[in-house]
Amino acid sequence: MALYVHKYGGTSVGDTDRIKNVADRIIQARQRGEDVVVVVSAMSGETNKLVAYAQAVQERPDPRELDVLLSTGEQVTIALLAMALRQKGCPAVSYTGWQVGILSDDVHTKARIADIDTARVRAELAEGNVVVVAGFQGVTEEGDITTLGRGGSDTTAVALAAALKADECLIYTDVDGVYTTDPRVEPRARKLERITFEEMLEMASLGSKVLQIRSVEFAGKYNVPLRVLSSFKEGYGTLISYEETGVEKALISGIAFNRDEAKLTIQGVPDRPGIASKILVPIASANIEVDMIVQNVAEDKTADFTFTVHRNDYCKALEILEKNCGELGARRIAGDDKIVKVSLVGVGMRSHAGIASKMFEALANEGINIRMISTSEIKISVVVDEKYLELAVRTLHDAFELERAA
Repeated sequence: MALYVHKYGGTSVGDTDRIKNVADRIIQARQRGEDVVVVVSAMSGETNKLVAYAQAVQERPDPRELDVLLSTGEQVTIALLAMALRQKGCPAVSYTGWQVGILSDDVHTKARIADIDTARVRAELAEGNVVVVAGFQGVTEEGDITTLGRGGSDTTAVALAAALKADECLIYTDVDGVYTTDPRVEPRARKLERITFEEMLEMASLGSKVLQIRSVEFAGKYNVPLRVLSSFKEGYGTLISYEETGVEKALISGIAFNRDEAKLTIQGVPDRPGIASKILVPIASANIEVDMIVQNVAEDKTADFTFTVHRNDYCKALEILEKNCGELGARRIAGDDKIVKVSLVGVGMRSHAGIASKMFEALANEGINIRMISTSEIKISVVVDEKYLELAVRTLHDAFELERAA
């Protein structure tokens, strides 16, 4: 019998009526002869409410106790869904993460799954039950409850699917699949029938909010086919899997963008070995992630060093650079937190030349100046002024004719 892991996010189980609708969908799967394991998130808004409670009694909530509190959100959902299934005559049983043996490390509020004991889930499936599991949570070897961080329920679902060797992991959400770009920016964006793990990983890391990046990494590592579908309308969604050999891939699969970018430039630093580490080590020590890096060397043996960070880290990074300006021997520190990153993604780039030139020409024709460029085997990213974001996305979508199926 085929086994499918379903995952339903907070909006999909946002109230009792939606929970009943999820129960109907699960029953339909059962009627097709499928075994079903269900992973659910807390009802929409519930986690934020619990965080607010914690902050009301402790300014900086203790991570261990915060995990105990946050894990209750999913516990409400699993019980309600199991009740809804039983009410409709479908045998079901709910389990918390620690009850089904989701073992994690001890990094509270952002733990990682170390192992899963599937014996209990398999026993319930053998009894003919739908197994409803709380996402987003696990337990340490010492028995402490942990949570897996933002998007952790996606990771729970993929990890369970891998451990159970499920046929597919179905991620039900409020969108009906993965699109060539955000339809709110480009109305002609097209839903993709399939996309590779590599492409989805790039899309997720570059700002696409459809799937949490850790879940895509996990699925790719253990070759778990993922399918993104809508909880609110019928359809086959988008399948995420390894590229099929012999199938001609589209040149570009999609356009991702990130609004949360900022760049900093250290002008006129001496061009000598070790200067890059002197700039970046203090930034890394402050737990600030650096993304794109560009260095330009002038004839006078000085260099301008530019890098990007998340916009939330901009002021902190700028303060560090200004503090170290004298030690670095720099002429000036400059910054800009009104930039965005726009990226073309597609495994088809590997076998086609001229993608970058076509991209740059299309942007130039619209008067969009490129501030920085970064490339990989299946991605080209450019930094442009924030005001050009939507124009850049629409221009590139049109230039590469992404509204058309390959």
